[in-house]
Amino acid sequence: MQVESCDSLAKIKPEDWNALGDGSNPFVRYEFLSALETNGCVAEEFGWHPFHLLLKDDNETLIAAAPGYVKTNSYGEFVFDWAWADAYERAGGQYYPKLICAVPFTPATGPRLLVREGHDQATCASALYDAAIAIVKQQNWSSVHWLFPPEQEAQAMQSRQYMLRIGCQYIWSNDDYTDFEDFLSRCTAKKRKNMRRERKRVEEQNVELTVMHGNELETDDWKQVIGFYLDTFNRKWGTPTLNTKFFAEIGKTMGDQIIIVFATHNNKRVACSVMFKGTDTLYGRYWGCNDDFHSLHFEACYYQGIDYCIRNGLKRFEPGAQGEHKIGRGFKPTLTWSTHYICHEGFSNAVKQFLDQENPMMRQHCEQLHDLLPFKQVEHD
Repeated sequence: MQVESCDSLAKIKPEDWNALGDGSNPFVRYEFLSALETNGCVAEEFGWHPFHLLLKDDNETLIAAAPGYVKTNSYGEFVFDWAWADAYERAGGQYYPKLICAVPFTPATGPRLLVREGHDQATCASALYDAAIAIVKQQNWSSVHWLFPPEQEAQAMQSRQYMLRIGCQYIWSNDDYTDFEDFLSRCTAKKRKNMRRERKRVEEQNVELTVMHGNELETDDWKQVIGFYLDTFNRKWGTPTLNTKFFAEIGKTMGDQIIIVFATHNNKRVACSVMFKGTDTLYGRYWGCNDDFHSLHFEACYYQGIDYCIRNGLKRFEPGAQGEHKIGRGFKPTLTWSTHYICHEGFSNAVKQFLDQENPMMRQHCEQLHDLLPFKQVEHD
């Protein structure tokens, strides 16, 4: 076996990349990652440089890979190491560039190690985990970071010199609900009343919700989706990294995995949310609204997603990073993972001391947040 790096997915056949892994996660599919590259969403302008790790057998067949990027900043990662970078550079070091294995702009847990069926997962994993460390040492980069891997992958990396970091997100689980009312029936009277009232407020404002799949949208529909996305970023979050060409491409190549919730008022679309569908999980990603409607964000981004999962038998709904307000609407505090290798021994020891303090606090915080869940009887994971 041999490990290589690749600076563009265009150099890999789509069928070879998609033959890796089980295809359950939409964000590591060739179509999604390639669209980011070909449409300039991951580029020098934003500090993202493709650097995918490839594992090939003796016949030059691709048997494993990890989506990777050389980063010259920490934007779009959602595992925040700005303080690490500041401390490293104040001490006279150069934190950037660094290597990350992640999905750009996507704080959703999913496989970071993709292995072709029939090949040993542990062997391939060890080869790529070790290769990432060897590469950053050879290139004189500061570090390598694996962001939002599943717990099993994160735990395996601990035995390969990586430090574990814990985060917390809020995730809804489908407890075999028959419909939305069945979900509400499992909640306390107070929380149930609050959620019903929020949904009623949307109706009282004469706002109608329509759920569509990406392959059902026409060109003008996509223009509206993109307009809502751009407007939100321009008003609140700074520079938007995704663009019209990106949305147009994924609409064509993976439209059946994209769910759009349009909100209409007085025959005019006033908002939309964008979600992606995996094999058993729904992922909330983007939201935009050009007017002020009470509770519409909760309806379009949370309740419509919950309802979609129930109707389509999906097991989980990950609505995106941050937001403790999600807990009272049925989204359980759930641990997330990242792993980190710092080349400088002294700084690595300092980060380890920090993580030895942060990780137990994060575990405790996540556990305590379960008390805010709306369910009548809460079973802690």
